[in-house]
Amino acid sequence: MEKELAQYQSYLNAERGYSALTVQAYSKDIQAFVDYLRDNGGFTTFQSVQPLDVRVYLASLYDEVLARTTIARKVSSLKNFYAYLVKEGLAEDNPFEGVALRKHQAHLPEFLYDNELQALFKVAYDKVDHPQYRRDAALLEFLFATGVRVSELSGMHLDQLDLNNQLVLVHGKGNKDRYVPFGSYAKKALQDYLENDRPELLAKNKKVDKPEEVFLNQHGGALTSAGVTYILQQLMNKTSLTGKIHPHMLRHTFATALLNRGADMRTVQELLGHANLSTTQIYTHVSKAMLQSSYQNYFPRAKRENE
Repeated sequence: MEKELAQYQSYLNAERGYSALTVQAYSKDIQAFVDYLRDNGGFTTFQSVQPLDVRVYLASLYDEVLARTTIARKVSSLKNFYAYLVKEGLAEDNPFEGVALRKHQAHLPEFLYDNELQALFKVAYDKVDHPQYRRDAALLEFLFATGVRVSELSGMHLDQLDLNNQLVLVHGKGNKDRYVPFGSYAKKALQDYLENDRPELLAKNKKVDKPEEVFLNQHGGALTSAGVTYILQQLMNKTSLTGKIHPHMLRHTFATALLNRGADMRTVQELLGHANLSTTQIYTHVSKAMLQSSYQNYFPRAKRENE
C-alpha cells in the first residue's frame, strides 16, 4: 500500500504541480485511512476495500466528533486517490464514489468590521515600544489590500513586487500565478518598510545566502506563516478588541469589502485565486448577512420596540 501512496505522491508533484504542503495534506489523510484499515481488519491492498468498509470508516470519523469540513476533506482526498488508482489500473472500483456526508449548517467566513480594521491599523502604526512597526504596518496593509493567502505572503520574494505599477505576482496553489493590484496605502507602507526596516533586519542575518522573501523576522530570516499569525495577534492584543485573529480573516474581509462595493464575482474569484466560482460564492452569504445586520440596526421600522 505504501508503494501506491508513493506513486500517487509523485503524480501529484510531477503531473498536477501541487505544492509540497498540499501533497503532504493528501498523504496524511490517505495514511490515516491505511492505518485504520490495518487496525480494523488487516487489509493489505486498496483493492479489497468495499463501499461497506468505507461507510464503517466514515462512521468512525463521526464518532471522533471531527468537524464536518475535516471529514469532507478526508473523503475528498481518498476519493481522488482511488480515482487515480482506477485510472492506473491499480483498483477496479472507487469505493468512495457516491459517499454522502451528513448535512449541516454552513459556517460563514470570519471577517473584520471597519471599526476593528481601524483599531488594528492604529496600533500597527504606533511607534511607541514597537521596533518593527514599519514591517507590521506593511504586512497588515498588504494582507488587507490584496487578500493573499498567508502562505503566498510568507513565500513572496522581492522580484514579485512591482511598486511602480502597484502590482504583485502571486504564486498560488497548484503553481497557478496571478497578478493582484494594491492601493496607495499598501504601496507607501511597503516602501517605508523596504527602505528602512528590512535592511536593518537583513543585517542581523549572518548566513551567506540572504533571504529573498519580502517579509523578514527579527533575526533577519524569512517570516513564516506562523510568524505572520503571531504578529497579527500581538497587534490585536494591543487594541481594545477581544478574541483571536488569523490571516485568513483579512482575506475574507478583502473579498467581502469588494463585493459590498459592487465588484462582480468573477473579478473577486480571479483576485483570490479560486479555481472554482462556487468557492467564491460563500462571500455573497457574508454580504447578505452584513446587509441584514445594517438594516436591522439602522432602519427605524425594522423591528418593533421592546421586541
